[in-house]
Amino acid sequence: MPQIVDAWMQHPTLRHSNHPMFAPLRRWMGMDGGFTEALPLEFTIQAMDEAGVDVGLTCAWYGPEGPLIDNDEVAGFVARYPDRLRGVVGADLRTPMDAVRDLRRRVDEGFVALRVIPWLWELPPVDRRYYPLYAACVDLGIPFCTQVGHTGPMRPSETGRPIPYIDQVAIDFPELVIVCGHIGYPWTTEMIAVADKHPNVYIDTSAYATHRYPAELVDYLKGRGATKVLFGSNYPMMTPARALAQLDSLGLDDETAERFLAGNATRVFGLAPHGPGDA
Repeated sequence: MPQIVDAWMQHPTLRHSNHPMFAPLRRWMGMDGGFTEALPLEFTIQAMDEAGVDVGLTCAWYGPEGPLIDNDEVAGFVARYPDRLRGVVGADLRTPMDAVRDLRRRVDEGFVALRVIPWLWELPPVDRRYYPLYAACVDLGIPFCTQVGHTGPMRPSETGRPIPYIDQVAIDFPELVIVCGHIGYPWTTEMIAVADKHPNVYIDTSAYATHRYPAELVDYLKGRGATKVLFGSNYPMMTPARALAQLDSLGLDDETAERFLAGNATRVFGLAPHGPGDA
């Protein structure tokens, strides 16, 4: 079993890194002028190594203007480091049935989940265009991953509310495994309530360093939510090393730490050894 699994990362293309909506994040990273060269994939692997991350789930990004990181690019990243990376499919909500067909093909290739970012589309997760994809995820036995909470980029935050949106999707699709990234702040208590209510709803901690987790999330992780919370970084916006720098401050026992860092993700995403020659 991997010792650390990063449930949310992306290896960025220049289309992704230099998009105008990420201007606030570039300022935060000290890159106001944007990027002139694509980040080498080796930098991503090095960032994983620095934090002891064994496996990263690297995702595609599709929005109404087209893909910022497309599924072919993600497949190429995984092909270069099949023992370190797993692919997460992106979907074009403008053509749901084409997206379903591509999702099925990508899962056959070894992708382990679907991620759609609602604020990117300005469409909440209850929009009808998501629903064929939810049904396909259930049929394929893969999780649907999404973002909850406010948005850092200059887009509205409303689509990230756990209640009513995630709650309603979980009611409509009780078999659908839903992994909600970015902890749901400032609606973290709502996110915990939804995870408590629905057996197949999980939380990942991407975009937050351990010392910035809300107290209610730490209490949940250390108690009844020990099997419900997954580590994620949101690399490259936050490196895994920075995200985990103050892990000890959480006061997790060994069993809870193992579940949080790897065990829950390994179970939820059905991770298994994967390398050249594997499906």
